[in-house]
Amino acid sequence: MKNLTHFIMVVLVAAMMLVFVTKTSMAQDVMKVAPESHKVLLENDRVRVLEYRIKPGKKDATHSHPDYLVYVLTTGKFKFTLPDGKTFDRELKADEVLFFEAKTHAHENVGSTEAHGLLIELK
Repeated sequence: MKNLTHFIMVVLVAAMMLVFVTKTSMAQDVMKVAPESHKVLLENDRVRVLEYRIKPGKKDATHSHPDYLVYVLTTGKFKFTLPDGKTFDRELKADEVLFFEAKTHAHENVGSTEAHGLLIELK
């Protein structure tokens, strides 16, 4: 009975890890999930430069970025959702330059104006 309990625990832990890995790996390239709000301006073997224009109320599905920089052209308010379901709001202010390590998230423009900026993904 003890061996059966141990086996069941191992199977459950393995199943939970599989769900986490699958959910994380299912996060796609932002160009696949939000091509209407993102445009590739330049891509080579070292960087990809994207322009984003996200209208108020627009939600972009979960996607991933490698390490990246953002140059904010117009102030915008976003709600970010992480893979674990946690959310946070953040205002990105015009002329800000931000660096982020690789991450997976979804976002929504919760402001009243279109958010516009450049996103530079490092390869």
